[in-house]
Amino acid sequence: MMTMTSASMAARALEQGQGILRLAPTWVPRSFCVPGRRIKLHPDDYYVLGGERGGIDERWLASTTPAKNGPLTGQDEGLSQIVFEADGTCHQFLLKDAVAELKGALIGDRLWNEYQSWPMYSKFFDNMGPLPHHIHHNDEHARLIGQLGKPEAYYFPPQLNNHGGDFPYTFFGLTPGTTHSQVRQCLENFTKGDNKITNLSQAYRLEPGTGWDVPPGLLHAPGSLCTYEPQKASDVFAMYQSLVNEAIIPEELLWNGTPPERRGDVEQLLEVIDWDLNLDPEMMQNRFMAPKAVRDSEAMQGYQESWVCYKSEAFSAKELTVLPGQTVTIQDGAAYGLILMQGHGKLGVWNIETPSLIRYGQLTSDEFFVSENAALAGVVITNASATEPLVMLKHFGPNNPDLVLD
Repeated sequence: MMTMTSASMAARALEQGQGILRLAPTWVPRSFCVPGRRIKLHPDDYYVLGGERGGIDERWLASTTPAKNGPLTGQDEGLSQIVFEADGTCHQFLLKDAVAELKGALIGDRLWNEYQSWPMYSKFFDNMGPLPHHIHHNDEHARLIGQLGKPEAYYFPPQLNNHGGDFPYTFFGLTPGTTHSQVRQCLENFTKGDNKITNLSQAYRLEPGTGWDVPPGLLHAPGSLCTYEPQKASDVFAMYQSLVNEAIIPEELLWNGTPPERRGDVEQLLEVIDWDLNLDPEMMQNRFMAPKAVRDSEAMQGYQESWVCYKSEAFSAKELTVLPGQTVTIQDGAAYGLILMQGHGKLGVWNIETPSLIRYGQLTSDEFFVSENAALAGVVITNASATEPLVMLKHFGPNNPDLVLD
């Protein structure tokens, strides 16, 4: 039987898909989380990796970023795989390797020349309860441990939020007037039970169909809605809250993003905080995101498209709805990953469908990566249903040339 390298498969897969690659589901466990069971994984599979790894509460999308899950992290955990069928055989290989081989032919010369990689990914995170108040480092601090900084954003898809979980509220930042010494005392009390850091913050109710912008350096305790989360290609974080839902957070997660030589130094943790962002008295106005139409409704015949994440230069995201029975051609100025949220039909040469239930390791036809050339030429999308909308989320890399807001 003929064998093929991943490099030759990448070129053949891109040609076969006419510029669009099919991706396999990428499941990621978190030992400190309880799954909310809304990401369509089979009920028997949420703990398929074993109790020691924790429950699967994330699905990573268009990811070339490895998950940082400690010494038990699986090989290629967090990395998206391309699905390519040839000569009666189904092959899988890393999107990361395809980007390295195809370069600008896949992600566009603009992104390749600047980053030599696909510099973002998205995910669903699906927690039954809230996460601890935590922080993502900026580039300067992340560089000290060999990582990139991590801006991120949230959007709460209605299709994945049939229930709100235990606590559909997110704490953002610190209450204006909070002092360094108050935060320092919370951090010093991390190993003494509940350090009560959210007493210094304020929570906002989460609404499906809306989102939030979360720059690096901003403390946040994500609530229990199932969340679509575009972000920079990094998995750097540190947990600043010691107890959530009566569960103790291991101290090692407090120092997770700290250089070895400064572990135990609370001042280093305080330096990671962007105090202007955290004490912003207009947090809602500056960080909340309601959907914004991509163009005038009269120009969108047979479809509706909105920006859902648009306040960061590091990434952006759209929600596209193709109306029942319609065929449309959608042009974009940059490469993107996509995940189908509702409906079935065609995406270029691909049959697409939204699964109701997925077994761990099962392939699907709901996730794809669209090359820049295909995006520029326009992707033909058909909604094959006479009654149900076809809905997808599209995640883009830095400085999307189409992102021009009033």
